[in-house]
This record gives sequence, C-alpha cells and structure tokens, in this order.
Amino acid sequence: MFWKILVVLIISMIPLIELRGAIPVAVGMDLGLPEWIVLIIAIIGNIIPVPIIYFFARKFLEWGAKKKWKPLKQFCNFCLKKGTKAGTKLIEKAGDYGTYFALFLFVAIPIPGTGAWTGTLAASILNLDFKKTVIAITAGILVAGIIMLLISLGLFKWLF
Repeated sequence: MFWKILVVLIISMIPLIELRGAIPVAVGMDLGLPEWIVLIIAIIGNIIPVPIIYFFARKFLEWGAKKKWKPLKQFCNFCLKKGTKAGTKLIEKAGDYGTYFALFLFVAIPIPGTGAWTGTLAASILNLDFKKTVIAITAGILVAGIIMLLISLGLFKWLF
C-alpha cells in the first residue's frame, strides 16, 4: 500500500501532470486505494511544491537573466518580461482580491497547463502575497481534485 500511495504522491508533484494526471492514473489502474485516499494524497502531493516554487522561481529567473550563457539568459528574461507584463495587466483590471480569485480559477480548472506549478510561478514572478497565494492555489487544487475524481469515476458521463 505504501508504494501505491507513493506513486500517487509523486505523480501529483510532477509539473504539468499534477493531480490532473495522478487521480485518473490511480483510479484507472485500480490501485486498490479508496478514492478518498487517492484524492487526499494527490492534493498533498500537488501542494508540496508550491512554497518551493514560490520562493525560488523568481530568484532562479533573476539569476539566469544575469548569466552569460545566451539561451539561459534569453529564456529567463522572456519569462520575467512576459510574466510581469501579463500579470500587471491582470492586477490593474482585477484589483487585489480579483487577482487571487483569478489565480484560484486558473488552478481550479483542470486543463493542461493550468495548475499549481504555473499559478505559483506566475504569483512568484508578480511578487504576490505568499499567504494569499497559497490560499488561492490550495483552494484551486481542492476544486480541481474533486472535479478530476468525479470525471475519473465517470460521474460526468451523462454530460457527453
């Protein structure tokens, strides 16, 4: 049972896959874990990288933007400029709490590329408040996890 839990935990920590992939894999492979355990483990695994990304992503990008190796410098500058430009527009339009609600929605909608990793990276680049960021992303992870579990169990079959 430990190894099955570890598989779900690790898959849910992988960028772009996150719990959006961990839950369907666990349910589809019929690992023998109760669904509520799969959901909890996937949520925990998806939350674990959030503080690490928040505190180190911007530092890494700023560090890389100063390096002489051209591909790294270009990539880091691109991420910083693009992220800051898009984020500044959002903050101006949405305001303080609207920004965190948008972050919540971005993470909660379970489509590829919109998860805790990307949301936390954006929050880090924009220097958003850590506590508010964690609350918004955690809430988004919870909603995305429930949606993915329901989809994986086939409870939305009647929609299609």
